[in-house]
Amino acid sequence: MNKDSLKEKFESKAVAIKAQFQDIKKNYSDVDLGSYNIGQVIGGMRGMIGLLYETSALDPEEGIRFRGYSIPELRAKLPKIPGGTEPLPEGIFYLMLMDELPTEDDVVLVSTEWKKRSNVPKYVFTMLDSIPKQTHPMTQFSLAITAMQNESVFAKAYHDGISKSEYWSYMYEDVMNLIGRLPRIAAYIYRRTYKDDIHIEPLPNLDWAGNFAHMLGYEDDIFKKLMRLYLTIHVDHEGGNVSAHATRLVGSALSDAYLSFASAMNGLAGPLHGLASQEVIRWILQMKEELGDKVLDKDAVTGYIHETLNKGRVVPGYGHAVLRKTDPRFIAQQEFAHKYMPDDETIKIVSLLYEVVPKVLTETGKVKNPWPNVDAHSGALLVHFGLTEYDFYTVMFGVSRSLGVLSSLIWDRYLGLPIERPKSVTLKFLQQKVANMAPKPETVVED
Repeated sequence: MNKDSLKEKFESKAVAIKAQFQDIKKNYSDVDLGSYNIGQVIGGMRGMIGLLYETSALDPEEGIRFRGYSIPELRAKLPKIPGGTEPLPEGIFYLMLMDELPTEDDVVLVSTEWKKRSNVPKYVFTMLDSIPKQTHPMTQFSLAITAMQNESVFAKAYHDGISKSEYWSYMYEDVMNLIGRLPRIAAYIYRRTYKDDIHIEPLPNLDWAGNFAHMLGYEDDIFKKLMRLYLTIHVDHEGGNVSAHATRLVGSALSDAYLSFASAMNGLAGPLHGLASQEVIRWILQMKEELGDKVLDKDAVTGYIHETLNKGRVVPGYGHAVLRKTDPRFIAQQEFAHKYMPDDETIKIVSLLYEVVPKVLTETGKVKNPWPNVDAHSGALLVHFGLTEYDFYTVMFGVSRSLGVLSSLIWDRYLGLPIERPKSVTLKFLQQKVANMAPKPETVVED
């Protein structure tokens, strides 16, 4: 197994981080981080600290930070292609892995490594061609990733016998190989499902995101800029979301990167996680159809929102499990839209919804976060360029998410994090816990 210079640089930097980790583990493991209650146990473990996750952290009021940097800071500081305006995803991967901003040479190094590793085994395409084209793109994506497990360097090394101190090295190889191949696999699924099986070969002179756009069949330079932004802002959202936690959980059993990431994609395919973007754009287009020429009328849209809520439905794209302010990823996309496509009707609708929906949701008194999340805008941008195959949107999300969860997986193995095994309890246990307690008094609302 040949070492690349990025890998050597990671190892030299990670030694000091591991020493800090060992100090915390040895000397402070009994330090209390707070209490939790029954509501958290039965409510999705919201707010419970249970994971060490280095690559990003989410603040309810501020939004996501990647190794301490906000999205606006990264759009300004991360390297771009010559003359470009949006950051290269290679740069944010480097930042998450190395905990330092990359130089242009660092980004070239990452990009070169991924290109060297981008060849997808023929049997993966053969497998995809054997299943019905109407199979959901996320199912195809998960199957392709799982099929490539045959290529796992980590699994082979573990089978042959390696030291625990070497786990990270073989996991690194899996991660870099997998990330290098994902755009080709995703584009193949798109072209076989929607474009009559007419495929487009990658170009050696393009960056990771630019090549992805090219292989999808979109040569517009602004679309390539969008892909660089899209694949940068969707990479990670700290460790507790379904796709990140699935990667961590499955990886903690010493499953390789392919099996771990496939589990993440199965979670991302859920309506409450990665399918939200397509649900938003479908809802917007339905509203356009029902309101007709009044779709940009503020009063008509306000009435439509009230009608949606009165039917017991949610307004897709609004609210978040953690965030309590507008998602900075939404704002980044909004700025992009206003710069490159200000006259697009769907973009105007998204802007009007941003003006109307938070006010309506706040008036209900039932919503903790009435603000838009990343999914409230991404679909409208893709529709502008004619990418209207909504079921494919989550695959694009998955390509991006690989950078965060897989860079974190390398750190998991380097730090030697153990298998996850939280304690579970039964309903009877909870009932016994509260047996001698008085029920919580009902809140009386006075007129």
